[in-house]
Amino acid sequence: MSFRQVFRHRDFALMWTQRLIANTALMVQSVAIGWQVYTIARQTRGIEESSFLIGMIGLAQFLPIFICSLFAGAVVDQHKRRTIMAFSIGGQILCTALLTLLALQPHPSLAPLFFLAAAMNVIRAFAMPASMALVPTLVPADVLSKAIAWSSISMLFGKIVGPWLGGALCAMSVFAAYAVSTIGFALAWFCILLMRSDAKPQRKTGSHPEMVREGLAYLWSNKILFGAISLDLLAVFFGGATALLPVYARDILQVGAPGFGLLRSAASIGGLITLGMLAFKPISRHAGPWMLGAVAIFGLATIVFAISGQFWISMLMLVVLGAADSISVFIRQTLVQIVTPDQFRGRVSAVASMFISASNDLGEFESGVAARLLGPIGSVIFGGVGSLIITGLWAKLFPNLRKADRLEMPEL
Repeated sequence: MSFRQVFRHRDFALMWTQRLIANTALMVQSVAIGWQVYTIARQTRGIEESSFLIGMIGLAQFLPIFICSLFAGAVVDQHKRRTIMAFSIGGQILCTALLTLLALQPHPSLAPLFFLAAAMNVIRAFAMPASMALVPTLVPADVLSKAIAWSSISMLFGKIVGPWLGGALCAMSVFAAYAVSTIGFALAWFCILLMRSDAKPQRKTGSHPEMVREGLAYLWSNKILFGAISLDLLAVFFGGATALLPVYARDILQVGAPGFGLLRSAASIGGLITLGMLAFKPISRHAGPWMLGAVAIFGLATIVFAISGQFWISMLMLVVLGAADSISVFIRQTLVQIVTPDQFRGRVSAVASMFISASNDLGEFESGVAARLLGPIGSVIFGGVGSLIITGLWAKLFPNLRKADRLEMPEL
């Protein structure tokens, strides 16, 4: 059983537990910020302008990742990775505690919310590559692909429970949501402290700029890896409907905060089911066609979600696009963590993290801008069509990705 093979390693079990708790806390916080911003904005603004402000949260979260990620990757390739994670989660506890205090204000302004959302992603710029680079050091190579699938399951489980819990708590008060998120980050921090492994790569000589250039050169030379990461970036950037779920929940589907939590959980339910299957039987052949096909299904499901107008159809389409996205995520993470040499893993993980953030956070900004111009439904349709176009272009521009079979190191 893959479960026993992976979880008999104590430090991996602790890492898995902290990822589950931390991602649950992060999603509770994300739901609370989105709901609070939209609620405050709707007091004085219309739907389109309020949707635009939700998109601005994505921009505020993307910029710190974009600015800090490459430097963070060099740091991860030079210093102890568990120590970096411990400091990072400590910073997340502080930021979420401040959000909790702000929620007590009778008339909170939007500026502090945007500032703390940005500060959290400065911290995550270091936490994400450190976490990704640490996992391959916690289990033997022969079970690493299964460990990657289980790691993704912990993240997706948090994305299921977190939005549902966040929606339920927001129905009570955003203060309750932020308070629970703070407690969650504190528990995740404790798990990190219990770990014994503190993997540190071989010390590198040279300046951080030199290390950054070296990492980028490696990534550019590996066309399959670069194609997979960039495809995932652009598909989710255009196709992500997550940013506008508060709009759909409140004004289109009219299901309120509890329904919002269910909508936020739906994609992760589809992803969890798929990754559960991959944990026992990982993709070993035809990786490129699997990834391209998954991204195309993601785009189609996004379009159907946009035009359905029915809550149960919308939920189903989010489940489908979540399942498709999980296949893409699995292949990308396998490429980053298995085929990337350890001396590059921090920097490549940092670039992958930056692209993930761009697809999610900058994608929220794109959705907000498109919603201002096309309306929320038009924005999501535009995104789904964009994902399909990107899939076709990448199949043509990256023939090595299209033809990729086994997830092995290609010859450069």
